[in-house]
Parts: sequence; structure tokens; C-alpha cells
Amino acid sequence: MKFSKLRQLLLVSAIGLVVATFFSGCQLVTIDYLFVATQGTTITGSSTSCPNGEIETYAVDSESGAIRQAKPQVCSGGTAPVALAVSPGYENLYAANQASMNIVHFSVALNGVLTNKDNVTLSTTPVALAVSPDGNTLYAVSGTASATLTAYSLSSGALGSVANQINLTLPSNPTDTIIPTSVRVLANGGAVYVTAYDQSSYNPGGTTTSTAIPGWVFGFAIGSGGALTPTPGSPYVAGVKPSALVADPTNRFVYVTDFASNQLIGYGIYSGFQLNYLLNGPYKSGGEPTAISIDPRGKFMYVSDALDSTVTAYVIDLPTGTPSTAVNTTGSQTNNTDTQPVSIGVDPALGRYVYTANYLGNSVSGFRLDPIAGTLTQTQATPYPLHGNNPTALVLVPHGNHALQTVTP
Repeated sequence: MKFSKLRQLLLVSAIGLVVATFFSGCQLVTIDYLFVATQGTTITGSSTSCPNGEIETYAVDSESGAIRQAKPQVCSGGTAPVALAVSPGYENLYAANQASMNIVHFSVALNGVLTNKDNVTLSTTPVALAVSPDGNTLYAVSGTASATLTAYSLSSGALGSVANQINLTLPSNPTDTIIPTSVRVLANGGAVYVTAYDQSSYNPGGTTTSTAIPGWVFGFAIGSGGALTPTPGSPYVAGVKPSALVADPTNRFVYVTDFASNQLIGYGIYSGFQLNYLLNGPYKSGGEPTAISIDPRGKFMYVSDALDSTVTAYVIDLPTGTPSTAVNTTGSQTNNTDTQPVSIGVDPALGRYVYTANYLGNSVSGFRLDPIAGTLTQTQATPYPLHGNNPTALVLVPHGNHALQTVTP
């Protein structure tokens, strides 16, 4: 009799555990898909069609910020992907492949599935991508011995012909070698900015032939039909080796990371989309800042620091644009990532999670964002190992029927 009751008790307990596990699993709600470009391929049987580059898809959990694989990885459509960009409606993703010198367009299904649709081949190595807010133009910067800004027309996401192309040179030193590093379009679609450095005057370990200022931001106003006109005073001085830039959602400020000087440079946007320094800058960053992102509400800014393997968090003073360093809630001044973060993004669905792609760590690091203070705490089980090696870029796409965190420009 005792054995019978004991067996019944064990059976009830087992059933209860299974039910609890089932309901617990059902509580995992995906708020975003996280797409990561890696330069090592793990797709079986892809030695010819997918030689060295893939895009991995992960789901972001709404409660913990933890990520888990959502779909099988897909080929990047070329070799050595270095940049990703998504369309404003989150229905299209673009990957720039460095070694194969092409840009590949993927459609993004509601369940996160990527489908290779079309591509274009460049004459120089692509470096960075950005999509206009109306979804009609893809901007690409390319070149390792020269700098070129190319605008491709888009039709329902499909890559079209070259609509505009500009060679980036310094008016004072037109024969210097300019190396582009990033590109960004304002949220109102009024201007596009490109960061670049002068390799003729800044070339660690190599020779230099110029005494020009090395770091620059090139600005172009976007006119009717996509015409690009240099903004007043362009190009603008930007430290030594600008590595990335971001604009706030209200089109009032631009921020640039300086990889060589470990600093963040701020600019105000004025008439004609001209840039002028914020008066109390530049601002200290961690070692070798590589990427930068602003939360969708425009209140906080985050910089990935490759040398320190950290994220620097800033609170943006909305009236002046001044970024002030936010202190971590744990009492530490640093937010540690895995080794060498090179890309960073804030989730667009809730604006509550920050992720970095860690090049030497072969992983993604996650943080929970405090929406009041802007401080960061690590998410559950971070860092998250990837299938491929050497991730170079990440982007996030919202999932589900919910409002997005945005600021109207």
C-alpha cells in the first residue's frame, strides 16, 4: 500500500514537472531577431557555394534578453562579410562581403527566415552600408586605396542601378589616399555622412607622404531625385582615425568614435546639414572604440571598445547633446564583453537590450539597459557562442505585434 501511494506521488510529481516545464517554455517570447555576420562558415556541404561567410539568426527573449538560435545559418552570398544593414520596414537585409566585393540582398520573413534575392558587384572593397529612411536608396562606402560613396536605387527592397557615385577626396590634398570607415543617413533623410581617414598622413607601421589632418567626416545633403551636394564646410575634422558614426533620432546631433585617440566627438547639425563641434567635447571613451549605437528613444548612447573589451555607456543631455558617462549599477566603471567587440546594437522592440559582436571571442555579449539611468547589466548566460568565427557585424529586427520604441524626428 505504501509503495502504491509512493508511486502515485512520484507520478503526480513527474506530471507536474512536465507541465511546469511546458508552460515555462511557452513563456519565452521573442521580441527581436538578431542577425550576426561571421567570416567562418559552418554550413555542411557549402565549400563551393558558401566558401567563407554566413549570417546567423538568433531570437531575443523578452524577459531575460538571452538569445537562442532561431533559424539555421545561411550563406552571406560572398566571402568575408563586413557589414549589415536593414530597411526601415525591417523586410530587407543587406550584407556587404569584403573579399568577393559584392552586396547581397535578403528578404526577411516574419519568422526570421532569410532568403537570398539579388546582389550587385562593386569595383572596390565594400566597407559599410546604410539604407535611406524611405527605403528607396542603399548607400555603400568602399575602397582600400580610395574612398567611394555609391547610392544604389532600391525597388521593393531589390537592388537596382547606381543612382549616384562620388569619390571622396580632400580639397586641400586631392591626391592623398582616403580610407572610408562608416556611413550613416539622417532619420529625416536629409543628409548622409561618411567617416574616413587619410592614410597618406596616418599610417601606423608604414610610410606617410602628407601632413594633412588625418580624420574626417564628409557630409552630403540629399536633394531631389537623390542628388548629393556637399554640406557647407564639408569635410569636417574628426580626430585621427574615425571608426564609426551615429546620428540621434531627432536629427540634431552626430557622434563619431575616434579609434586612434580613444575618444568620442560630438557635432551639432545646423542649417544645410552643416556640422559644428559640440562646445565641451571631445569625450573620453574606452580603448580603440569601434562601433556606436543610440537607443531608439534617443536618450542613451553605447560604444564598443575593442581594446578593452568593454562597452562605454553615455546619457545624452537632450537640450545640448552632451554625452555624460553613465556609471554601471554594479559599481563598476566598465561593462565587460567577450574579446574585441567590433559591432554594437540596441534592440528596437523594447529598447531594453544591448548586444555586441565580439570578433576574437567568436560570440555575442548581451546587456540589459536600464531605461531610466541608461546603465547596463549583463544578460543571463552572456556571452553567447556563435557557430562561425570572427563576427564582424550585427543588426536587430523587431518581431511580434507590439509598438516599437521610437522618437519622431
